[in-house]
Amino acid sequence: MSSLVASLSVTAGALNAFSQSLETIQNNIANAQTPGYAAQSLPLEATTFDPPAGDLGGVTAGAVQSSRNEYDETALRNQTILLGAANQSVSSLTELQSLFDISGTSGIATSLNNLFAGFSAWAQSPNDASAQQNVITNATDLATTFQQTASGLSQFTQTTNQQLQQTVSTINQLAGQLQVDNQQVQGGDSNDPALDANIHSTLDQLAQYVNFTATKQTDGTYTVLAGGQTPLVVGSQQYNLSLQMALPTNPPPTNATGPPSAQILASDGTDVTSQIDSGQLGALLTLRNTILPTYIGNAYQAGDINTMAQQFADSVNQQLTSGNITDGPPAQTGIALFTYDTVNASNVAATLAVNPAIAAGQLAAIQPGPPEVANGVALALAQMSNPTSAAQEIDGESYTDYYGNMASSIGASLDNATGQQSLQQSAVAQAQNLVQQASGVNLDTEAVNLVEFQRAYDANSHFVTVLDQITSDIILMAPVTDT
Repeated sequence: MSSLVASLSVTAGALNAFSQSLETIQNNIANAQTPGYAAQSLPLEATTFDPPAGDLGGVTAGAVQSSRNEYDETALRNQTILLGAANQSVSSLTELQSLFDISGTSGIATSLNNLFAGFSAWAQSPNDASAQQNVITNATDLATTFQQTASGLSQFTQTTNQQLQQTVSTINQLAGQLQVDNQQVQGGDSNDPALDANIHSTLDQLAQYVNFTATKQTDGTYTVLAGGQTPLVVGSQQYNLSLQMALPTNPPPTNATGPPSAQILASDGTDVTSQIDSGQLGALLTLRNTILPTYIGNAYQAGDINTMAQQFADSVNQQLTSGNITDGPPAQTGIALFTYDTVNASNVAATLAVNPAIAAGQLAAIQPGPPEVANGVALALAQMSNPTSAAQEIDGESYTDYYGNMASSIGASLDNATGQQSLQQSAVAQAQNLVQQASGVNLDTEAVNLVEFQRAYDANSHFVTVLDQITSDIILMAPVTDT
């Protein structure tokens, strides 16, 4: 009788182990689409089987094990970081490219060609008031397009600044979630698969925004370092990043009135901008501190759009002021056509305008010589469309080509970013597939396991029924004694 009771106890233990296995399978199936979830398994462990010694064997459930592969997870996050940078670059450069129209129907290139055409027409009729007025009108249009482009670049800069702030805020928010998760781990939930899923889902989200390293500590918490050096989360502590706009001081600025640069500060105020080189934040920093300054300027340069506006205005003004409006006597010297901010080199394009003191009849067409040429200045200005001397060029190029190179530079950067985006999309898809294979829930496998454990559970349940029947029969066969 005692052996039957022992067998019943062994069977009950098996049923309990199988029940836990079925619960594990059910939880896997329920979380098959949960972000960050890794399939769990419950190993079954055999107990000692030695009947002569009284050990009747059986099975017991071990500790729940996760299929998480941290190496694959890290590889996926690294690829996601690069994809985040590529996505942001494509988005930003597409918007920036729209500010530089080279279609020939609008923008600086068209206005510049119209002014050259106006100079050419004026050279053919230097005393024609309508030709002179056309030059002034075209010059006004060119100044307006420079102002509009500068305004567009200024608005784009402000948008980029806002995106930088939003990205930093998102990073801090995600770091805050990881801090809460770490606190739960320290509270004794280190083996909770739901908490583990939350942590890895948050890390995957963070990878879109900034390059970082995440290291699992012996207590189960994660240490997250932005750029591999700057703490975001350490144990139960969070360390916020912040954004500031400031002129760098080393080396000393050569354009002190230029636009400030974006700086990322650690929680202790240390400038860690150089550590952030990828993810959405890294791409925005590259755009704001490297690409945009070539157009709008910074502490060390005026910016190409301002350089072009200033040199073109200076060249036109120099030729006009060196000429004569009339040959006299006395000769009436020419006056400047353009004005601009002469104090802030990074504000030239935004302030370029036609001299309000100039009017038709006040354009100096006469080149005093010797020999004097009645339309010499007008001809020289018209030749700026196809320059024949360094004085009519900017950095060895015509003004039209210089502007075209500005626009094409953005196009080349956009092409590179688009190619990188396509490459990273494939790399992320491949990394996701590896993670899914290693730790994702395979519904086919779970279905097979479910059937196997269900059969084992049914078999043991039937065994309990048999044992119950045998026990009942034995009781019935026992002799009845009178008391």
